[in-house]
This record gives sequence, structure tokens and C-alpha cells, in this order.
Amino acid sequence: MTARDDVLARVRSALRQKPTGAHTETSAPLETVPVEVEDVVGLFVERVEDYRAVVVRCRPDEVADRVREGLADAARVVVPAGFPDAWLPDGIDRVGDDPPLTAYDLDETDAVVTTAALGIAVTGTIVLDHGAGQGRRALSLVPDRHVCVVSADQVVVDVPDAVRRLDPVRPLTWISGPSATSDIELDRVEGVHGPRNLHVIVVDLA
Repeated sequence: MTARDDVLARVRSALRQKPTGAHTETSAPLETVPVEVEDVVGLFVERVEDYRAVVVRCRPDEVADRVREGLADAARVVVPAGFPDAWLPDGIDRVGDDPPLTAYDLDETDAVVTTAALGIAVTGTIVLDHGAGQGRRALSLVPDRHVCVVSADQVVVDVPDAVRRLDPVRPLTWISGPSATSDIELDRVEGVHGPRNLHVIVVDLA
């Protein structure tokens, strides 16, 4: 699916939605037309790369090696509780978050490794609900490098699919590429309000 096809699919979906009129408590929710994607994981990889993130795909037995590559030369790495030990490479300076690290301590770390709640193919987004293996929100925002492991079966097509699978009472962090912002002259600056480097590892289970 090209970017043009994506835009046209969204337009068609919007045009096919039923008009709701005035809102009442008995109003039926809007119906959306599912976006058809042949290779959901492939599209996810393509869209995440569009955001200047690094994406690699691997088998389950290769995850630790891919995590090592993603961490690059990071010396101190925050590892949230619940992150699988089998996915951690040997020899890293592992930092826990119990008791919670201070903002200063987090700023002194080089990277964080997390799992994810799911990934969204059409938007190239990873979503954290801060469950096991993900840690609290600050862990994915302060360190300069974020290495995130996503299983292929966690990748959904679009945002409506994601919303249906997510628990709305949990805190959610939606990440589309490394932190980036631009000034009035459109000069891009990375790392102002989050990690400058995002490394996503997609684990193919089949």
C-alpha cells in the first residue's frame, strides 16, 4: 500500500460512515470501513522507517543479538520489570527502576529497552500501555535511546483496530519515530522531548 492508497482508503472510509446527527445517549457509534492491507507487518516496518527510526525483523532466538545491536555503545541501560531476560544480551550495565529512578538518574542512563502493547501499521506507531516489560512513561521519554521489541502478532492495521484492543483505563504512550520538532524555519531538531534514537525490533513468530 502506497501513501496515496492510504489517504484514499481513509477518505473512502470517512465518506461511508453513517451521519450521526445530534448526539444522544442512544446514538450508535460511527461505523468504519476496515483498511485492507496484504502485508500488515511489512507496512508497519515501512512506516516506522519513514519516521527515521531503525527497524529490524528477526526470529525469537535472535532477539538478544538484535537488542545488542540496537543498544550500540550504550553503557547504562534501564530494564523495566517484566522484560524477558532471554532478550537481554550479556555484559550490559543493567539498571532497574525499583525504587523509581530520579529524573537525574534517568538522564544519566544511555538507553532503555521495552516491550510494547502493540504496533499500528498504517501510522507506523508503537503503543505502550506501561504493563510488564514497558515500565512507567518516563523510562521511554528521558533516555537518549529507546530499543523496543514488538511481536509480529501485536501489529494491527490501523488506529481503530488499536483502540479496540487497548484498555482505555491504562496510561497509553503513542510513539511515532524518534522525538523531533521544528522551529519556524522548519529546521528539524531531534531529542528535545524524548529519545533521539528509536530502534524497533519486530519478532516474527512463524
